[in-house]
Amino acid sequence: MAVIFDPLRERTRPAASHSDEEIIDVLTGVDETVGVDTSGWAVLTGAGMSTDSGVPDYRGPNAVPRQPMTIQTFLSHPDQRARYWARSWVGWPRMRSARPNAGHLGLAALPVAGVVTQNVDGLHQASARQMGSDSPVIDLHGSLDRVICLDQGHMFDRDWVQTRLSELNPDFAKLVGIDPIDVETAPDGDVDLEETADFIVADCPRCGGLLKPDVVYFGDSVPSARLQEANRICDEASGIVVLGSSLAVLSGLRFVRTAAKESKPVVIVTDGPTRGDELADYRSISRVADFVQDWALRGIQGDDDKLQA
Repeated sequence: MAVIFDPLRERTRPAASHSDEEIIDVLTGVDETVGVDTSGWAVLTGAGMSTDSGVPDYRGPNAVPRQPMTIQTFLSHPDQRARYWARSWVGWPRMRSARPNAGHLGLAALPVAGVVTQNVDGLHQASARQMGSDSPVIDLHGSLDRVICLDQGHMFDRDWVQTRLSELNPDFAKLVGIDPIDVETAPDGDVDLEETADFIVADCPRCGGLLKPDVVYFGDSVPSARLQEANRICDEASGIVVLGSSLAVLSGLRFVRTAAKESKPVVIVTDGPTRGDELADYRSISRVADFVQDWALRGIQGDDDKLQA
């Protein structure tokens, strides 16, 4: 498996630039020097948004070092695809059971210009449905609940694939001595599992092609239509808020760089360092869920009944 270079290796967490109260004044339009209310902000989220839902991150303070799958590795050999699908098969039940946390629900209660998420857990979509949010949500890196055929583009529900994999590998968990309930999943839904050589991979039931989760692996490209919609949201917004992302991946960092280049205000909220810290006009090092709940309480004028996870 390829080694993923960590662009944050030499970076340290900066000090907060302002108090959270001052930053929320900016986000809600109370601070008129910026002149942007809640509806004018595009929001970019990362793995730190979902840690309170039990989904670990790659680069947070308590993150365990991991080697995520690359598209080159996935395509290189059947053994690599078996390795991915075995780990994903074990990890999917826990990923599927994750629920939106108070941060997701708080953000869905706010009438922001749109949410562009780097996460593949579907929790922003779930919270938007739960809260009745009209703000668009773009899954920049795709979603684990969909599986795509690389040969013909056929799309399948992840639960169907899970059932098929279970039929093909009825004794796999017993053979490798694991209990899927007890394993810890990675941010992309798989688990740390080495004995995968005997795992049988499902092919596309329509054409026999290769099946892959509908997510953007490291080294892969964001589909053009999805990227255009994310660009539209950020271009039309008056400023950008980054929540829980280290901006280590260029696909997210580029939105912040573009906003800064256009002199739009940049707000970054996460408790670790990011690649965009020098571009931030406002920087909070608070926990993301706490910050978003405070923003939501201010933004919806104290209607905190909506925020019960």
